[in-house]
Amino acid sequence: YTDLATIYERAGRVEGRQGSITQIPILTMPNDDITHPIPDLTGYITEGQIYVERQLHNRQIYPPINVLPSLSRLMKSAIGEGMTRKDHSDVSNQLYACYAIAKDLQAMKAVVGEEALTADDLL
Repeated sequence: YTDLATIYERAGRVEGRQGSITQIPILTMPNDDITHPIPDLTGYITEGQIYVERQLHNRQIYPPINVLPSLSRLMKSAIGEGMTRKDHSDVSNQLYACYAIAKDLQAMKAVVGEEALTADDLL
């Protein structure tokens, strides 16, 4: 973990100059395993992750970003009154919750069939 963090920190500096370079590390995961040590540790080091999913690419959905495992640790300091809508955080949370429910219903439909879903589920 320490070695990986050191590599990322060193890669973002320019000797003799102030500031840093924003990095966008791109990782491939063996067998698309997000729990593999490299992507897992990188997730703890970086300020955010954009999770690109092979299944979305195969379905020709572009950009093939899986929203739920993607995250930004900096969002809270960049949204809100004076920067974005006052209710940005609330709207974001509602959107994520609705999307997660829809993904759960999609998985349930694949197992039990659409007929087993309630009228509310189908909205």
